[in-house]
Amino acid sequence: MSRIRRHWLPWLVVVVELVGSLGSNARTDTRGPALLGALLALVAILPVLLQRPRGWMLAVSGLCAGAYFTAGYAEGPIFMAVPVVTFAVALSLPPRRWIGWAAVAAALVATGMVLSPESPQLDGGSGRGPWGQGGGPESDLSLWQAFGQVALIAACGAIASALRSRNEARAQRQRRVVSEERVRMAADLHDGVGHGLAVIAMQAGAALHVLDRDPEAARRNLEAIRAESKESLDLLRRQLARLTDTETGAGPAPRAPEHGLADLPALVERVRTGGLEVSLRLEVDSASAEAERAAYAVVQEGLTNVLRHAAATRAEVSIVSTPAAEMVVTVDDDGRGSDMLSGERRPGMGIVGMRSRVEALGGTLEAGPEVRGFRLRASLPLSGSSAGGAEGLA
Repeated sequence: MSRIRRHWLPWLVVVVELVGSLGSNARTDTRGPALLGALLALVAILPVLLQRPRGWMLAVSGLCAGAYFTAGYAEGPIFMAVPVVTFAVALSLPPRRWIGWAAVAAALVATGMVLSPESPQLDGGSGRGPWGQGGGPESDLSLWQAFGQVALIAACGAIASALRSRNEARAQRQRRVVSEERVRMAADLHDGVGHGLAVIAMQAGAALHVLDRDPEAARRNLEAIRAESKESLDLLRRQLARLTDTETGAGPAPRAPEHGLADLPALVERVRTGGLEVSLRLEVDSASAEAERAAYAVVQEGLTNVLRHAAATRAEVSIVSTPAAEMVVTVDDDGRGSDMLSGERRPGMGIVGMRSRVEALGGTLEAGPEVRGFRLRASLPLSGSSAGGAEGLA
């Protein structure tokens, strides 16, 4: 059931229609009771009070307005009934659901105007009301009034449809912004918290393995777990704060600190403490902040996949610049790579997110098994000049 509008404007329109119809018929010698004319006008305008009026209500409004004119009631606010209802319906429904009903309503109103008897005398004059004074036959005037009413109905429907389209486009843009923000938050959680959990799991396994024979090594693993879990919890807390602030409208919360090439040694060291041997080759003089963030994300996701899926003992990370002003990032491991992207295993969110991030910068990403192990290779422009959407993905 549609809800009654709380805005005052529809109520004002209804009051004007009711009072105006009562007043115009009370001071005119009409063929029927003035109260009946006011009731027809009220039913004709009533759909504007509904939150989502239905298309068939246009036909009801047109029938009431046509009956009003056919019964010979005085001209007045009734002229605005069907156009206003058309505006309200068109603002609530797509065109395919109201155009046919609007045509029926327009035909009923026009028919009522053409069939209307001569306007009653106001002061014993020519037998025409104020709309018929000073000119041609009353039938001609009725035809012109009917034509104007149909044109007004069509104009109101067109204006309302344009406003509806604009509102829908605005709502779609807002939904797209919310969706993009959710994707960014999911990528941040996957890159940060997912990587931290993978490192923690490996470090915990290493600590259990050496707990009895090398307590000092186990202690180092536990300290690394504490540091990694603290960083992951901080990131999770920031993401939850962003989500809460976004939903409550309190303004954007601070985003997680963006990592770059300078943070790669610390990342590699955290992975090493878990027992995976990792080598790092870093030969890049300068790169844009967007390219550095993307490179860090590629290395982080590559090492996370090595820890979670590869069952490897060694990984090699290489970030080098080329004469073509590109930065090539590779992550290789010596684990099992043949089934990482088999037909039964679809690429996970990490690889999809990395590819989107890299391609947004104008780069390319390749991921696949090698003769021994798995290789992740990304090529990024050093300048980051093609990063039209990179900021949103970072």
